[in-house]
Amino acid sequence: MKLLRFGPKGSEKPGLQLEDGTRIDASAFGMDWNHDFFAEPANLDRLAVWLEANGASAPRVSAETRLGSAVARPGKLICIGLNFSDHAAEAGMDIPKEPIVFFKATSAMVGPNDPVVIPRGSEKTDWEVELAFVVGKKASYVTKEAALDHVAGYVLHNDYSERAYQLERGGQWVKGKSCDTFAPIGPFLATSDEIADPENLKMWLTVNGETKQNGNSSKLIFGIAHLVSYLSEFMTLEPGDIVSTGTPPGVGMGFKPSQFMKPGDVVELGIEGLGSSKQVAVAWEG
Repeated sequence: MKLLRFGPKGSEKPGLQLEDGTRIDASAFGMDWNHDFFAEPANLDRLAVWLEANGASAPRVSAETRLGSAVARPGKLICIGLNFSDHAAEAGMDIPKEPIVFFKATSAMVGPNDPVVIPRGSEKTDWEVELAFVVGKKASYVTKEAALDHVAGYVLHNDYSERAYQLERGGQWVKGKSCDTFAPIGPFLATSDEIADPENLKMWLTVNGETKQNGNSSKLIFGIAHLVSYLSEFMTLEPGDIVSTGTPPGVGMGFKPSQFMKPGDVVELGIEGLGSSKQVAVAWEG
């Protein structure tokens, strides 16, 4: 199934995308796509039964209707840095011996097609197409062999970054990752059964129609199962948590000279099986 959320910001409702691309209102199911929904694995089975019985008659959602983040705000939004071998080479950095882990504030989450706001005074706002997964079952000290049982599904994420905040202002990367609108999530969450091999998905991103990133998740240094197991050593992963797995080469910082965003830029991105999204850059207004 493909789970989405739609409607005005702050008033999103749960929905589903059917195989033919039609979007339906799933409010009658009675749950949003949040911690409580993912905490009970049987809810996905219940949703499938509900869809079979009600999919044809459920209210349709217009293609013009705003989409919100495909998942309601989670407890944690965890990111992995330098997790593509070709991106590490682009950055001139060694392959990490262990995953580089950082957080992104959940307040940065927005809909997949909402504008991206360039922070006040920013000169180094950058893009990063990323494959993210959503935790579907509480995970603590999980083995690699059991790790994928804890994944509910996969979703497209643009891990926007302000490179000066991230790399030139001291402290941790979170400062450059957490500006408002820096985490568009969606258009939909594809449940795990929809994605046969999450580590062999084409990924792409364009800026103003020019291809900047053209990669494949086969270049992941640390795969999905490894990340679930690894992270669960240091913290409990809770249902609904999002983990973003890193980006392929082609980020603005990697060009010579660097290419950073300006108001009016149009960023489009997508991942095979997970749809696409589009953000227009706007200047911060106080």
